[in-house]
Amino acid sequence: MKFIGREYEIKILNDVLKSTQSEMVAIYGRRRVGKTFLVRNCYKKELIFSISGMHNATQNEQLKNFSIALKEAKKSRAKVIAPTSWIDAFEELKDFIIQQKTKSKKVLFFDELPWLDTPKSNFLQALDLFWNSWATNRRDIVLVICGSASSWMIKKILNNKGGLHNRVTKRIRLMPFTLNETELYLKQKQIKLDRYSITQLYMAIGGIPFYLNEVQKGKTVAQNIAEICFSKDGLLQIEFHNLYKALFNNSDKHVRIIKALANSHQGLTRNEIIKKAKLNTGGSISILLNELLESGFITEIKSQHNKLKNNIYRLTDEYSLFYIKFIEPNLPTNKNTWIRLSKESVYASWCGYAFENCCFKHIEEIKIALGISGIHTNIFSWQNKEAQIDMIIDRDDRAVNICEMKFYNTEFEITKAYHTVLQRKLQAYQSENKLNKNNFITLITSFGIKNNNYSNSIIDNVLTINNLF
Repeated sequence: MKFIGREYEIKILNDVLKSTQSEMVAIYGRRRVGKTFLVRNCYKKELIFSISGMHNATQNEQLKNFSIALKEAKKSRAKVIAPTSWIDAFEELKDFIIQQKTKSKKVLFFDELPWLDTPKSNFLQALDLFWNSWATNRRDIVLVICGSASSWMIKKILNNKGGLHNRVTKRIRLMPFTLNETELYLKQKQIKLDRYSITQLYMAIGGIPFYLNEVQKGKTVAQNIAEICFSKDGLLQIEFHNLYKALFNNSDKHVRIIKALANSHQGLTRNEIIKKAKLNTGGSISILLNELLESGFITEIKSQHNKLKNNIYRLTDEYSLFYIKFIEPNLPTNKNTWIRLSKESVYASWCGYAFENCCFKHIEEIKIALGISGIHTNIFSWQNKEAQIDMIIDRDDRAVNICEMKFYNTEFEITKAYHTVLQRKLQAYQSENKLNKNNFITLITSFGIKNNNYSNSIIDNVLTINNLF
């Protein structure tokens, strides 16, 4: 597979090879997003040693794992003898590096680093000693550290208060594919789907390359979803709990937050999350929310005046929402389950929320389509007792886009009743926000709108799913 997107990340990794000093690169992002693929393919020639931490393994097992990885790097047939400590392990690694005769950069890859740092193992202290007392005195080392537990990577590495403080020279947060990148990925697999179908697929499983790799050519989106999510051996029928357990300690609390958000299409404030997820108040909720934010599962939508207590959290991980709404309530499932569910009203309701999430993830594409990519904006949600607006683009050029998002399989029609709803929203917003700005009602929908007197009199901008690509 060729690289899809990732131009910015590839440039960082290539620039590191040209550096005149040793470099420590930290890469983080949610599970299955393609971190390992990126490193191994970008550093095919320079990679001299790599190890991947094992989930729920002991210190002794991790050290044996290290010894096996070093044996493979040496291309040795000698018997594996595990070091007794991480300090000894890094001493062996130093000896191996010294034996390398090339003057070019030598890449060391520590994948799933959080799993290597088992309790009382002193792994980070040994890494600190290796880096600060030895590697930084050379000019030819590139240490790539990678982890799916984003919150651990940020706390223990990027914000480290000890010897690793400010030692990371480059950081990369790898995000899921956009709609455009998803389309390119599927084309590379010779899968022929139109953009409406790709959007449907994206709303169900997201832009996770590992998930998208399960999509089969010659099948419709409905067939693929039935196979991947509802068949007996489907990858995404069992992925949900493994996903959270692999990322977080005490993941049951994270899952409770995710499920509370899945049942609220308007999103929830911090206090509402505490109540609905039945969590204790205090600092722990901040840690939980931050871990979910950094891992990309939820999104925090600022309130208009940036009052923290009014900020809204939305579940924006497509697969998690889809699993909670359709897979979990119907276990055990079979391929025919999705055919039935996709015809029910709950599917249309889910489409609306999932499409809104899709739009929030493609704000930059929306700004380009509106011709305001170079203008500073604030994105927020707004509501009062009379009306709610899920997305407002407040611009520095004295304008506000009041965005409505509708996912339909045909052109959307502005009826008399919906015209009244839009008028009420606009009037409620203008009444409360007496700003000297122009207010434009912007509709983002699948195939545009039918022109009629109602649409012509109230809609100022119309975007389609093509604009999100």
